[in-house]
Amino acid sequence: MKKTLPFLAAMLFSTTAFAASNPFSDVPEGHWAYNSIKKLAAEGIIEGYGDGTYRGNRNITRYEMAQMVARALARYDKLQAEADALSTKLDSKIDEKLNAIKPSADTQKESRPVISGASRAELDKLAYEFREELDGIGVRIDELEKHADLVQWNGKIEMSFANIRTDKNNTGHKDKEIWRGYTFYLDPEVQLNENWTALAEFQVEGNLTEDTTAHTELNNVWASGNFGDNFAVGIGRIPLYTNEEGLIFDADMSGAAMLFGNEFYAVLAGGRVHKETFGGGLHGESDSEDFKADLLGVNVQYDSEDGKGLYGGAGFYYIKDKDFMTESYSRDGATDKAHIWSVNASYGFSDKLRLFGAFAQNTKADHEKNSWQAELEYGIYDGDYETEKGDWSVFAGYRKYGTNVSFTPTDDDVMRGMRGWFVGANYAPFKNVGLTARYFKGKYITGKGDVQKIFGEVDFFF
Repeated sequence: MKKTLPFLAAMLFSTTAFAASNPFSDVPEGHWAYNSIKKLAAEGIIEGYGDGTYRGNRNITRYEMAQMVARALARYDKLQAEADALSTKLDSKIDEKLNAIKPSADTQKESRPVISGASRAELDKLAYEFREELDGIGVRIDELEKHADLVQWNGKIEMSFANIRTDKNNTGHKDKEIWRGYTFYLDPEVQLNENWTALAEFQVEGNLTEDTTAHTELNNVWASGNFGDNFAVGIGRIPLYTNEEGLIFDADMSGAAMLFGNEFYAVLAGGRVHKETFGGGLHGESDSEDFKADLLGVNVQYDSEDGKGLYGGAGFYYIKDKDFMTESYSRDGATDKAHIWSVNASYGFSDKLRLFGAFAQNTKADHEKNSWQAELEYGIYDGDYETEKGDWSVFAGYRKYGTNVSFTPTDDDVMRGMRGWFVGANYAPFKNVGLTARYFKGKYITGKGDVQKIFGEVDFFF
């Protein structure tokens, strides 16, 4: 939110009163935020400095933002009181015979403040986010509870393209597969009370080449509880994405997860996964229609507050299912368990340059039992609902996805059972619109055949 944060309150009210002159010497009339800043200054929601400047390029603090929210709340209450009083005055002018409003000439000159429910909803969201700071400056939000049940909708539309060429048996002839598809995500979020939030994710996938809809499903639905800065819990069908950044899991799990700590934290998770979650089965295509696997996991992680310096963590996952009992998993085909150990580390050279790596091994498997990845990324690209115009990043690295440890990896470039190097770039030509391009070239881990993949995607966030 590089531009919008200091000016969010400008969208909360629809009034026409502006200051008679430019309130700040460093905000010229041609500036993109001139009208918003002028309006907010006139309404007393923002204040400049003693030298007559606004200093809009400086990052504001949470305390300063809370002050703006407090002033906006006060301004809203004043406007609401004026609107209520004017409504009463207008109602007295109703002609009972014609059942119409006939305001007098004096009344017609009065301008009624326009206050929408959407404006109040946005203000309530800000008040909830900054409730601790508002409480610290003596602003009580008595009416927040009754507005906390408003649904916030987020979503994304993905348009993707992939060209995959494979020669698994090293015959010299490559099989070609072309994919053109779309995915639509819709993510409602409901703030239930001070601690609990209900979330869900709907997904629709389709094939643009054949003009068909592949499937529609409710991916996730869960309740998230946050209790202070050091404890959180998620219950339901929850995302399964661990601190190896897609090396092992990029899927869903039915169960629960608990987080303890803040900058240094631990996550405990347990539940079950269905065969559809793991693309048909943990080892491969499962013959069992009722395939379900038990999963327990623990992560410990240290995160740098500013993303700079060295940080990382470790994880362990226990999975049990009869589908492991094959000779392609273990030599004797007698084990139904997976014990996966992982480590990950990052080094932030600056806020734009980061080196990341992760390694994982399944000690119960005898074939394709380890995976690792290393990636160097430069630039800033959020890839979410706060993507700003002009954001960009470039990246390059190497991945190895062992089939019996990378059960559901992120597969935009490398796929299960493959190893090789990749390069790519992200760019946002407009706010909340992102472009991604990736290229992968490598080999199969078993079979030594070649593989090449070109991947592109356009994302629209809302």
